[in-house]
Amino acid sequence: MRQWRHALLWTNDPAVVCSARRAAFGAATRPPDRMNQPIDTADDDFVDNYTPALLAQASQLISGEFHVIVQANGFTISDWRVLSTLSGGKPISIGELAQVSVTKQPTVTRLLDRMEAQGYVKRIPHETDRRITLVRITPRGQKLTSTLIAQARAHEDHVLAPLGKKKADELRATLKLLIHLHRPAN
Repeated sequence: MRQWRHALLWTNDPAVVCSARRAAFGAATRPPDRMNQPIDTADDDFVDNYTPALLAQASQLISGEFHVIVQANGFTISDWRVLSTLSGGKPISIGELAQVSVTKQPTVTRLLDRMEAQGYVKRIPHETDRRITLVRITPRGQKLTSTLIAQARAHEDHVLAPLGKKKADELRATLKLLIHLHRPAN
């Protein structure tokens, strides 16, 4: 893993993490006083109201903020996506891991080769289907990602705070429903 010179980002303190993010992005985040201002939609173009475009823009902006922290901690974005997907501890198939981590399966296989050699993940055979290989995170991999997961949660809290708990919960539920409705059947 790469070392990062900015010691501020090695902290577990959510306030420091959010402060570092604000310092890095400054005006890129909407100030709280702008939250109560109406958004003018009179001259919106097609993409301004097209849900997939809005989801992509929101994902790019919010993920981009956190990816700075991921990279500052020595991870590639693909490493983070794979390890955070596995962080729940239950074994999943390589295909499902690729799907959930939004990473191409050949890339996931290469990452797993390296991560398994480093002791962060372990491949295990499926109990009933020899064609399927499962992957689980090891305690070493879990330890490696735990600090970054805390920082991810702090970032998410900061991003969703202007919405309030009810709207944030509704947003999560709606996104989960959309994913469920559009995920290909296995």
